[in-house]
Amino acid sequence: MAIISRPDQPFIPEEITVHLGEPDAPAENITVSFPDYIKNVASSEVYPTWPESAIRANIYAQITYALNRIYTEWYRSRGYDFDITNSTKYDQSFVANRDVYENIAQIVDEVFNSYVARQGRIEPLFTAYCDGKKTTCEGLSQWGTVPLAENGYTPYQILQHYYGEDINIIRDVPVNANFESYPLYPLRLGSFGQDVSIIQHELNRIGQNYPSIPKIVNDQNGIFGAETEAAVKQFQKIFNLTVDGVVGSSTWYKIKYIYNAVKGLGDLASEGLISEEIQSPFEEIWEEGDSGIWVKIIQYYVRVVGCYYPDIPVIEITGYYGPETKAAIMELEKKFNLIVDGIVGIQTWALLDSQYKKILNDIPEDCLENKSIYPGYILTKGMGDKNVTLLQTYLQKISESDSDIPRVDVNGIFDEKTEAAVRAIQQKYLGINVGFVGPNTWSQIAVIYENL
Repeated sequence: MAIISRPDQPFIPEEITVHLGEPDAPAENITVSFPDYIKNVASSEVYPTWPESAIRANIYAQITYALNRIYTEWYRSRGYDFDITNSTKYDQSFVANRDVYENIAQIVDEVFNSYVARQGRIEPLFTAYCDGKKTTCEGLSQWGTVPLAENGYTPYQILQHYYGEDINIIRDVPVNANFESYPLYPLRLGSFGQDVSIIQHELNRIGQNYPSIPKIVNDQNGIFGAETEAAVKQFQKIFNLTVDGVVGSSTWYKIKYIYNAVKGLGDLASEGLISEEIQSPFEEIWEEGDSGIWVKIIQYYVRVVGCYYPDIPVIEITGYYGPETKAAIMELEKKFNLIVDGIVGIQTWALLDSQYKKILNDIPEDCLENKSIYPGYILTKGMGDKNVTLLQTYLQKISESDSDIPRVDVNGIFDEKTEAAVRAIQQKYLGINVGFVGPNTWSQIAVIYENL
């Protein structure tokens, strides 16, 4: 499984956008490569004649400071269209088009894909620093690094002197395109994926500071169920957003802003973030060789889209991501002008989701075994709508002829009886026991019902 870094996992950005002024000043934004940015900052902030250990310690602090701004989306979560400013009142010095010192450039090329973190934490530490002469601060003193280096301190020891013994230098961090973390489509009831996992975790942590936000306990990790919707609605109510239970761009970035605030991720004394906090049952990408329930779901969508568009192959739903699935994905990507790599990442998945919803009422009758078409979102416990009612109608009829399937009440609410019946069908016919209704479970229930 190849991994593409996402905003919840720290990465080195290929580029960084710098605002040439204070945040609200009407100034130019310029985008430069991340190594070039650090070379410029280091050449603006420190002297090339300093001992090498002092220079390296400062560069580590400058890299980590910038990565913290990017990781927390410090400015983008506040509505700005840049990653960092060049105002030393807020950030670190950057002088457009300035010359850089050769020895500083060489060091940056060696270490630009490293950053400082607390031991056991994953986020780049907010490495506050100041010159140590005109101004003093809680973090690193730039001039103070010089005598430490002259006394034989290594760069790591210098950083420990200012930021504490419990720090690590994380090395060989992957380089990735810097993109905004908001998904390519709104998250709502029935959505699923890593982005839903992120929101669920962040809302639960925010709820510790805002107890009126209900805890998300029973919704499965990464599946946007009734509890997640209730938490989103209460969050929107507290922070004066449109109370619709949908995580659009405004709600997404407000959650990010408040989460960073309660965790203190933009402060030197941060609560920190451990890797277990952002674990998700969902892969970041799916590719040839993968298998399982989520591959089956992808194949369902690909098959249906292929039934509608004649230039996309119609594939079988096997649960194995083989050459046929890859070929169909590549044709889909080619048709809609995506990167043609045969891999289902966030862009390809967003395309599948939007196309499925677009053609939902025009799917050819011979595409699937069942006539009743999956509504395009996952049905889970606590949800209630017309599709839950339809599902219960099917399940009730099935239970009348199959004693292995528990009887349900047709009440329009996905309750415990409904979940028990769903699990029974999944175990008997699909070899799974997940309790929610995705496209393949829906199709299986519909086939059984229609055959009756």
